[in-house]
Amino acid sequence: MTIALISLGCPKNLVDSEVMLGLLQAAGHTLVAQPERAEAIILNTCAFIQSAREEALAYLDTLAPLRQEGPCRRLIVAGCLPRRLSAEELAALPGVDAFVGPDEVGRIPTLLTSAAGVQAAEPHYLYDHTTPRLLSTPPWTAYLKVAEGCSHRCAFCSIPAIRGAYRSRQPESVLEEARALARRGVRELILIAQDTSAYGVDLARRPLLPDLLTDLAQVQGLDWLRLMYTYPAHVTDDLLAVMAAHPRICAYLDLPLQHSHPDLLRAMRRPGDGERYLAMLAKVRQALPGVTLRTSLIVGLPGETEARFRHLQDFVRAARFDRLGVFPYSPEPGTPACYMPGQVPAEMAQARYHTLMRAQQQISLERNRSLVGSEIEVLVEHVQGHQATGRSRRDAPDIDGQVFLSGRRVRPGDLVRAVVTAAEPYDLYARVR
Repeated sequence: MTIALISLGCPKNLVDSEVMLGLLQAAGHTLVAQPERAEAIILNTCAFIQSAREEALAYLDTLAPLRQEGPCRRLIVAGCLPRRLSAEELAALPGVDAFVGPDEVGRIPTLLTSAAGVQAAEPHYLYDHTTPRLLSTPPWTAYLKVAEGCSHRCAFCSIPAIRGAYRSRQPESVLEEARALARRGVRELILIAQDTSAYGVDLARRPLLPDLLTDLAQVQGLDWLRLMYTYPAHVTDDLLAVMAAHPRICAYLDLPLQHSHPDLLRAMRRPGDGERYLAMLAKVRQALPGVTLRTSLIVGLPGETEARFRHLQDFVRAARFDRLGVFPYSPEPGTPACYMPGQVPAEMAQARYHTLMRAQQQISLERNRSLVGSEIEVLVEHVQGHQATGRSRRDAPDIDGQVFLSGRRVRPGDLVRAVVTAAEPYDLYARVR
C-alpha cells in the first residue's frame, strides 16, 4: 500500500511519526510524500492547545476530499487529537476510518487496515533501539526521545492526560540508538522528552541525565549533543558539571519557566519564583561561561493582573535570555486552570505577548551584537549558489535563529568555523574561515 504521513506539532510528535514510518516501511509498504498519490493517509496530530487542534482540523478538511475522490482508501488520524476530543466529536470528523492514539504508535501496521481504538486508559508505550525508525530530519541532525509522558501536574497542561505518566527508556537502549544514529551520519543529537532533565527518576529515584550524557559524549561520530525541555527543578550541579566537562555537549539550556510571579506559579502548580530563577540562571552562567539560555513563558494566565505582568516584564529584563518564546494562555478543558477565577481576555493576553516580545527583541539584539568579531562553530544546512545558511551551537532547529555564511564554499552537513561579522535580533552573519 502507498502511504503518506503528515506530522504536526513538536519534535516529540515528530519522533512518533518517524517510528510509524519506520514500522510501515519494514512491513513492506511504500511511502510517498504527496497525499494525493497515497492509498492511505495518516495525519499525526498535536492537540496541546486550541490553536494546535484547529490546525489539525484544518488539515483534515483538506484531506477528507481525497478519501472520497482520490486513490485514498484509508484516512487515519493519529497522535494527540484522538485523546483530546470526545467520542461524539471524533465520530463527527469527516471521512476518518480510524483513530490512533500515542499509545498505539507501535501497532500502526496492524491498525492501518482495521478499526482502531484510541489507546489504553493509562498509556505505557515506549519505542526502543530495536524499533524501526525513518528519519525525516536532515541526515546530520536527529532527535532522540529519552522518555515519554509527564508526571508533573501543571494546572494549565493537558499532556499527562494525553501521554500518561513519565516513563524513561532504559539507558542502554538510548545509547544503542545514539550509536546507530551516529553510524548513519548524524552529527547533532537532540535529547527530548516532556521533561528531559527528569530522565531516569522513575528508574532509579534520581535523575540519570548526567550519567546518560557522560556516556553519550563518548559516542564516536557525534559532534553536538543538545538538551531541550529541561525542567528548572532538575538543573542540578551534577548536570552542569557534566555539561562543562564535555565539549560535545552544547552549552545550551532550554528552561521552560512559564512565569516569574510566585502567586501565579503556585496557582500553576510550578516550583520557584523570579528571584530563585535569577539565582539559578546566575549559577548556570557561572558553570557554563557563554551558555545560551532559552525559556518559554505564558502570558494571560488566570489571575495575571497588570502588576503581575509587570513583574514578568521586570524579570525578563533582568534575566536577559538569549532565546525567548512567549505564548498567550490557552484555556484547556479538563485542566484546573481552565476553571480558575480571574480569566484574562484573549485580546489582553495577545497584547501582553506583543509587549514582551518587543522587550525581548532588543535583549536578543544586544546579546547577538556582543558576538560580533568572535569565532563560532556552524553546522551548514542549506547551500544555494554562493549563499549558505546554518546553525551555531546556540541555535536549536526550527525555533532559534540561523547563521548566514559568506566566504569559502561549503556543503550541507559541513561543520565549519566562522567569524561573526554582523547581528540581527534572531540571526547572525559570519565569514567562514
